[in-house]
Formats: sequence, C-alpha cells, structure tokens
Amino acid sequence: MSARILPMLHRIVPLIAVVAVLLLGSPRPGIADEKADDAAAKSADSGVLVLHARSRVQSAPDAPWEAREETLRWDAGKTAVVVCDMWDQHWCRGASRRVAEMAPHMNRVIAEARHRGVLIIHCPSSCMEPYRDSPMRRLAQQAPAVETKIPLQSWCGLNDDREGKLPIDDSDGGCDCWPRCPQGSPWRREIETIEIHDEDAVTDSAEAYYLMKQRGIENVIVMGVHTNMCVLGRPFSIRQMVYQGQNVVLMRDMTDTMYNPRSAPFVKHTEGTRLVIEHIEEHWCPTVASTDLTDEAPFQFAQAEQPHVVFVIGEGEYKTAETLPVFAKKYLEPLGLRVTIVSADASDGNNFPGLEILKSADLLFLSVRRRSPPQEQLDLVREYIASGRPVVGIRTACHAFHTRGEHPDGHDEWQEFDPEILGGHYTGHHGDGPKTALRVADGAEQHAILRGIDVSGFVGNGSLYQVSPLADDTVPLLFGSIPDTPAEPVAWTRMVGKSRVFFTSLGHPDDFASEEFNHLLANGVLWALGRETTSK
Repeated sequence: MSARILPMLHRIVPLIAVVAVLLLGSPRPGIADEKADDAAAKSADSGVLVLHARSRVQSAPDAPWEAREETLRWDAGKTAVVVCDMWDQHWCRGASRRVAEMAPHMNRVIAEARHRGVLIIHCPSSCMEPYRDSPMRRLAQQAPAVETKIPLQSWCGLNDDREGKLPIDDSDGGCDCWPRCPQGSPWRREIETIEIHDEDAVTDSAEAYYLMKQRGIENVIVMGVHTNMCVLGRPFSIRQMVYQGQNVVLMRDMTDTMYNPRSAPFVKHTEGTRLVIEHIEEHWCPTVASTDLTDEAPFQFAQAEQPHVVFVIGEGEYKTAETLPVFAKKYLEPLGLRVTIVSADASDGNNFPGLEILKSADLLFLSVRRRSPPQEQLDLVREYIASGRPVVGIRTACHAFHTRGEHPDGHDEWQEFDPEILGGHYTGHHGDGPKTALRVADGAEQHAILRGIDVSGFVGNGSLYQVSPLADDTVPLLFGSIPDTPAEPVAWTRMVGKSRVFFTSLGHPDDFASEEFNHLLANGVLWALGRETTSK
C-alpha cells in the first residue's frame, strides 16, 4: 500500500464509524459487554467488587418466594469481610471436619479480597487470648466506640416478627454424627489454615462495627459458620449489621449449618444448609458466591456427594446393634459413604425414633426381626421403597415386619415384605450346630458383588435359613448347604421397580469375624448404590 493512501484511510475510518452510529444508533450493551465490565471490575487495580447478589422476593404476601439477582458494585475500600467463628475445633466432630474442608478455599477467597483492598476482620468468638498482643488485635481495640441505632448485643436471636421460625429444627444442637458428640467449648483460636495478616483485624465483639465506622466501611461480606447460629446472631454478623444499616451479603458457598438430618424437615445436611441460606435471602440479606472474587468454582463439601446409608436395626437375636455399627465404621465410611443408625427403642421394640431420616437416605440397610412399627413409620419404609431407592437386608430382614397378625393399635405389619421386596420365601430355619458350606451359584462367578470373594474357606456360622423357592426375577449369588439337607440360597439380588435389592441370610455374630463376609456385605451396599465394587 502506498504512503499516500495510508493517511487517507486514517481519516476515513473514524468518519465511517461516526456515520454508522448516526444511522444505526449507539450499540446496545449485551452479555459480552457485561462480562467485559465484570472482568475489568474484577481486576485487582479496579478497586470495585462486582457481586452477583441473589435475594428472594414475594409478589404478594401469600405468593411463593422467587429468586432475584442484581449486580452490586462495591468500593473495595468501603468493604469488609467478616470471618465468623472458623474455629480450630468445634464441639461436633462433623462440624470440625467441614470447617477444615472449607478453610483452604476460604483462605484463597480472603487473600483475593485483601489484595483488592478489602478489610479482613477475623472473628473467632471467645478466642482473643492467642491474639492479645498482636497488631491485628490492637487494630480492632483502638477503634473508638460509636452510638448505634440498635444496641449491639453479644447475641441476637430470632426476630419472630421479621423472620418467623428457621426452616430447620436445630433444638438438639445440630450434631449429625453417630454417636452424637458431647457438647462443650473446645475452640481455642481461628483455624490456622486461614492466614491472618498484620493489616487484618481480630475481634469478637462490637469492636468490629466500631472499626467499620472508623474506616468508613459501609459494605459487609459475611462468611463462616454456622448459618443458623453465629452467622446470624453474633454482634458482627448478619442480623446486627443489618440493624445498623450496613449493606450486608452472605457468601453462600463459604458457610455451613449445624443441622442434624434426624430432625425436621428430615433432609440431608447440605439441604438443611440450603434451606437456611434461602431463609436469609428471604428475610435478611442477599447472598453471593465466592466466584465473584476468584476464578475457582463454587466450593462444595465432599459430603454433598457422599451417599447416605441408613441402618435400621431392631432385633435381639443376632446382636447386629453391635456388629453393624462396627462394620459400617470399618468398611463403609472409608469408601466415602455416610452412615446413620436408627435403632428400635429400648423400651418399645416396635418404635424406631428418627426413622424420618429415610426421607434423605440413599440406601436402606435393614436388620429387623418381627417388629410392627407405628403405621406412620412403616409408611416411611413403603414410601422409601416406592421411590426407587436401594435396599440391603441381612438375616432376619426377611421377616422384619411379620408379627403373625399381632400388633398394638396404631401399629402395622408387612407380612409380604419378603416375597414382595426381597424375593424370598422364608419358612423357618434348620437347627443350630453345623456350619453352612458355601458355593457360588452357577453363572454368578463374575457378578460385581462377588468381586474378590474367595468362598473356599468361607462358611456361614448361623443356622441355614429355608428360603426356597426364590422369586423368578431374583439372581442367586451364593448357595449354602449342611449335611443331609437340600442347598438353600443365602445371597441374591433383585430389582423391584427401580430399586436395587441385595439380601443375605448370613449375619450371625461370628460371620463378622470373616473378611470374606464383610467384603461381601460392603460389595452388596456398593452394588445397590450403583457404585463400583472393590476387590479388597
């Protein structure tokens, strides 16, 4: 191109752009523009935090709550992150485990916020002693007290007029461990995974708000634990910051709830957290995700992916109340399965307190013998199976709810549970004494449940159950035999609708001393869940 043409083009191109704007109008900002704006504002040099805040609104008093998102652009210099009670240890083992799991991701979020000019306020309540002489502690202490719209309290409970009741029942403290943890106050400091820098502040009181006012901070991002307790009630947390007129958001993937799925509304722990987060979005403040500050995916607890196995135990003959919890701890939890035990009441063997947890179960493991639960409890079992979720039964489960027509008023039985669900035909058992020799059923050698099982020295230690004939749609896996009697199936699978069913009539206390038996049982659980079995 000649040197004479280039200057001419430099004059013509801008003129063309002007004419295009006059004829077509200014270009309308679109998704690409918004993303570009967000990316620009997200840079460390912009000084602006772009937050996608989700809240819930009603179009009318009785209308359903609907999610609504708006984009907030906050001045980083007028924003604080409050890290609520991320203690080194909580009284509940499950809570401590989840805090430890969340802390590395939270530390990265805090580091990014700090880098962009946000004040970080660490608030490990009642743990000020380790920070007594630190610059972070002195920073909070030197902020002068200010008059507040509403007095800042050490604890701010439910506001019945504003929010009503929480959507979960946390009256038992919220521990979802088994056995439940003894309550106490084992915390000593903030978990050390979260770094505290000299320019940060450490406090557990109204000092947090005084420091905000001293620094001209109007915006607060709350993260930490627990949503239904300290995240709402502490003097530096949501309720009291909202009362003071601060702009508040909760970082919804950087929190957890103290909730026990054995309590209403009988949902998974992670679902309980989600319900409290929605409660906060409805009644208190919007929520944001950590992706607004980092390029990482939103944090999710590993437990959210853990299948939940519920053991229902109610028999006194084979001591499975002792053997099954040990089995679960040793063989299932290391496989990434979460276990809950529901046991028959010691004073009323027909009653199974907490059976409502079946609503959140991924697998029902049944070891019950001739019990007639209250009608509503047996209905929970029926509803669970009708939903298409898997069932594993052991030993007396084949006559779990068969009480021969005798049961108290208001209670019920399920005499056909064995043929309808398990696919067996239990009519009794042979006498005690001889051990049961086992062999693999023809054609079952490659079945996933038998993976890694060596039956050459594998025997059954209890009496041989008489369960023949099996339903036509069962798949026998193992047969057992004793002298001078026909062989009987002792382990099989079946499909009942969408429910995978595995049953074994083994389960004598001495069987649990066998590695082969424990491995068989674990593989049966994995197969029923649709997961890959193991080969020891």
